[in-house]
This record gives sequence, C-alpha cells and structure tokens, in this order.
Amino acid sequence: MTVDIRLLRDSDDQALLDHEVKNKDFFQLYTPLREDDYYTLEYQQKRIQKGRQLAEEGTSYNFGIFLGESHSLIGTLSLTGVAKGSLQCCWIGYCLDEEENGKGYTTEAVKLGVEYAFKELKLHRVEAGVMPHNHGSLRVLEKAGFHREGIAKENVKINGRWSDHVILAIINSEDH
Repeated sequence: MTVDIRLLRDSDDQALLDHEVKNKDFFQLYTPLREDDYYTLEYQQKRIQKGRQLAEEGTSYNFGIFLGESHSLIGTLSLTGVAKGSLQCCWIGYCLDEEENGKGYTTEAVKLGVEYAFKELKLHRVEAGVMPHNHGSLRVLEKAGFHREGIAKENVKINGRWSDHVILAIINSEDH
C-alpha cells in the first residue's frame, strides 16, 4: 500500500495547515472561496475538532491521506452527508497535494474511503460530484469503480461561481 487514510487528529494541525497553504492557489480552482483565517493554525485546529465531533455524531468523516513509510500528510478525503435509514449513502470529496497528482495516490485513497463507507459505516452508496473539466478527478473516480449518472446544473459555488458537476456513484455490491 502506497497511501493510507485515517481520521485527522489534533497532532495533524500543523501538517494540515502547511498542506493548505502550500496548495492554496491550486485548490482554489476546485473549492469554495476561503477567508484568510482559513490559513491559520487556529482555524485548522478547529477544523480537526469539528471533524472529530461530526464523526462522533456519525454524519461526516474527515481523513488525512498519508504517504507510505514517511506517513507525511499529502491530502485529505471526506465522507460527508452520511444518511442512514432507507438511503444508506454519503458524498466523497478529496484533495491531494499538487506535486503528488498523477501518481495513483488519489485513486488508492478513494478506494480506501469507499471501503470504509461500505465496511465500517455499512452504507449502500457513495456519491461524488466533479466539475466537467476536471478530467483527472473524473479518471480517479472511474478507476475506483464509480459510474457516471448525469450532470447537476449550477449546484456548487466553486471559486465564487456556480458550477455544473458530473455526478458519479458507486454501489456496495455486497449489500443486496
């Protein structure tokens, strides 16, 4: 295994801040606009604490993506909007250090996230939304077994503008 994922811990605060600051311009192409305080240690500490609280509530899980032997933080992955009952689904989102893109790490991390959703959370379906021009992310999801379902028009405000998203999903084949 080249990468591993685990829930973010308080001790990851500085590494998470460094990751966000280093990739600020790159991530901005694919994320909502961020306030300046987002790029502070205090904000990242609160982010980790809030993530832990949401995991305890069972509604969201925020993981770090860690590289092999070095265990260095190279990205984040989240399972959000966890719905139980008759839905049994969630959304997956992720980002990876720009320098680490194209090495297969994101695909590995997404597969681990899906495995967690299916085996640990006992979910039936994991969904994702990707901007149509983000070919790399579309490839990641398809390599991880997701199928395309359609286009959601102007559904997420990215970098200050409403953006269409390709909707993809993967179904837990062992849950039938």
